[in-house]
Amino acid sequence: MMTVDHRQGHLEKLRSTLSVFVYPLQYIANLPVTVTNWATEALTTRTRLVEENALLRDEQLVLSSKIQKFEILEAENERLREMLESSKRLDERVLIAKLLAVDLQPFRHQIVINKGQREGVYDGQPIVDANGVMGQIVHVGPFSSTVLLLTDPTHAIPVQVNRNGLRSVAVGTGQNHVLQLEHLSNNVDIKEGDLVVSSGLGSRFPPGYPVGVVQTISRVPGEPFAKVTILPSAQLEKSREVLLVWPETRSRSLADFESLADDAAIPARP
Repeated sequence: MMTVDHRQGHLEKLRSTLSVFVYPLQYIANLPVTVTNWATEALTTRTRLVEENALLRDEQLVLSSKIQKFEILEAENERLREMLESSKRLDERVLIAKLLAVDLQPFRHQIVINKGQREGVYDGQPIVDANGVMGQIVHVGPFSSTVLLLTDPTHAIPVQVNRNGLRSVAVGTGQNHVLQLEHLSNNVDIKEGDLVVSSGLGSRFPPGYPVGVVQTISRVPGEPFAKVTILPSAQLEKSREVLLVWPETRSRSLADFESLADDAAIPARP
């Protein structure tokens, strides 16, 4: 039969019929192997996906942190660019300093910067940012200095209205966004939105630096003076870098003094 089937193929129909009945048995016999392979592949694929997701999540965190750092650096570069652009418009010598600490007491507005005696910082030196006057140095150490901000209740600066030259004194109120102009009569020519700049009187602050913009004007009948508040131009709560300013008059005086000292050190020829 095997020879006849091999030579002639007469049993092909019988074999086909038997395969129909045998196929379920083959399928059932092979089912455990198939299920095992499928389960192994599924578990392997899931494990691989979990590992890939974990790696991608870690990479996303790293990239997110880098993006945040880049945004911080971009903002810092923008601030420095604004300050450098501001310093180009000034005739005085300037130096960039960074904030080290901020005094958080309600009625004491001070900051600490990372420049001191070794950079030539002195008591009373004016401090500005890219937008206007911030305050002045009140204490100088070898490596750091303390700055009294405009809004401190003990601070005052001579100012004038840029529109008409009206002079006054801007004093701190202890509030972060409010300065007050002193000794202005009720009939004074001042308007909301007027720019107030440093007048240069007292030789402490150089003239022409923005101090603030007039915010409110209150004229009470019978009172000798009007109550005028201004909004500081400087970003007192946002600035991370500041400019130390050496007024032109002081720089010239120091240069003249050094020149005289050098001349006095050279013996006269007979």
